[in-house]
Amino acid sequence: MKRTEHPQVEMQIAPLIDVCFLLLFFYILTSKPVQPEADIGVNLPGTVSQEEPLELPDEQRVEILESGQIVLNEEPLEPPESTELPRLRAVLARYEQSTRANKGQALVILEAADRAKHQRIVDVLNICAQVGITQVTFAGAQGELP
Repeated sequence: MKRTEHPQVEMQIAPLIDVCFLLLFFYILTSKPVQPEADIGVNLPGTVSQEEPLELPDEQRVEILESGQIVLNEEPLEPPESTELPRLRAVLARYEQSTRANKGQALVILEAADRAKHQRIVDVLNICAQVGITQVTFAGAQGELP
């Protein structure tokens, strides 16, 4: 028997490397770089800084009557049946924002009648916490600070 010799098959690697580089260049040139979320610039509306200090009240005086009605600076604000206190929240939020913009600190003096329900006092304290007022002082029985 005679052995037949087959020609050895050689694979050219240079064209394969060329094709790989062409594909790599194609994908690099056609892809868009993804901008990370931290690098996206966002312009938020802000407050205008004051050149001169603005005359603001030093504090807000909140009274809770025996009936449960809330009086803010001697003006009746919330009726006794109101549990969410939306008007008080709005006024105190504006007060806190304006004092912060004026580089001041919001102060609330809370005066509750002797027979006022404790839940009403807690409701007012919760509103103060929600709007960011941390300086709350309790007034004495006749409006004097203890």
